[in-house]
Amino acid sequence: MAKFKTLIKIRGAIPNICPRKWGQPTDSPLSSSFSSSGRPLSALAGSPATLSSQSQERGRWSRWLLFLPGAITFGLGTWQIIRRQQKIEMLEYRKRRLELEPIAWNSSSSSSPGENLSSLEFRKVICEGVFDESKSIYVGPRSRSISGVTENGYYVITPLVPITDNPERVQSPILVNRGWVPRNWRDKPVEASQDVEQSSNKMYHDVGENERSSWWKFWSKKPKHIKDQVPAITPVKVIGVVRGSEKPSIFVPENDPASGQWFYVDVSAIARTRGLAENTMYIEDINENVNPSKPYPVPKDVNTLIRSSVMPQDHLNYTLTWYSLSAAVTFMAVKRLKPRKSQR
Repeated sequence: MAKFKTLIKIRGAIPNICPRKWGQPTDSPLSSSFSSSGRPLSALAGSPATLSSQSQERGRWSRWLLFLPGAITFGLGTWQIIRRQQKIEMLEYRKRRLELEPIAWNSSSSSSPGENLSSLEFRKVICEGVFDESKSIYVGPRSRSISGVTENGYYVITPLVPITDNPERVQSPILVNRGWVPRNWRDKPVEASQDVEQSSNKMYHDVGENERSSWWKFWSKKPKHIKDQVPAITPVKVIGVVRGSEKPSIFVPENDPASGQWFYVDVSAIARTRGLAENTMYIEDINENVNPSKPYPVPKDVNTLIRSSVMPQDHLNYTLTWYSLSAAVTFMAVKRLKPRKSQR
């Protein structure tokens, strides 16, 4: 009996660690103050003051994020203003250059080809020589609108080579963009050059026959006879504008010189494939005196050189669009925050 009373006293002195039965309350001091890991529950869940500061921090960042679209669109509008001013200056520079007197590209001007060619860009030059049709290349496809009808074709680029030592004519080959030609015109120059070669061979053959038949009768006049039969090569006068290589967009394929596929103008690559120096001058023909019997190639219109795919007026329209979007999304952000401030 004494042992039983002692056991009851000991059990009442220590906490109840036995599993609770169904319906037994759980708000004992031990279970409410400590977690299973031995750390206070208030330390794990965070105090009410800490939770309130965290929610306020998240709310502050969410407010700033609402104004981010407005800031981005405002920056894009400002960038369009800068681009508009740059475009105006660029077009005015081109216009001033094109209004200058043309340069006669002869021995004095071409003595050091490649020197300061970038400084000559958009300057008019006058050249005389003969086109080497066998080395023409076609860049394209390039479209051309005629009376509202769009037709695909190419730009034909041909080397202009010297024919005499006349100092008034070109002394080193240059590349000339002769203008636009239709797609079915691409094989015609080859046939024409073959016809010219055959006719010239036939003419020289006739000259040889006449020479042999008249050798004994007119042997003393042989040099004069041959000189009269040799055809004179008429030089071609070209008025063009000095240009550089094109800068293709990411959607334009790479050129393939091996297969003759040229999608954009790369002056150094074109010159290299045609056996010319990489610093060969490249010009675009702007001669307006087109022979009606030979309408192709169609030279470039000089006015296209002082135009751009995106004109200053377009940049102004883009500026107004971006600023309008900025004002709209900023107003929506302020409107979204106003009800929360009024509830407080």
